[in-house]
Amino acid sequence: MGDTGAVRPPGLPHPGALPMPRLALYALVVCVLSVAAAVVSFAQGSWLGIVWVLLAGLSSNMTWYYARRAKALRQRDEATAAAGH
Repeated sequence: MGDTGAVRPPGLPHPGALPMPRLALYALVVCVLSVAAAVVSFAQGSWLGIVWVLLAGLSSNMTWYYARRAKALRQRDEATAAAGH
């Protein structure tokens, strides 16, 4: 199945592009911000930084999970499309 000649609306990624899933991106932002908050907290001598470190660990695991899940779903869809071709 080739190109149908339809014009792709702006803002949509190329079919071959692998965009990062939105939840993984949000979790990555939370991870980076919580690491920064932990550094600032420990630099000020506060033990509250431990909470930020725990949040960074949780959000990094969420980032990994959602990115791997999206990759697995994408591979499954490509395999299904190839088998149906």
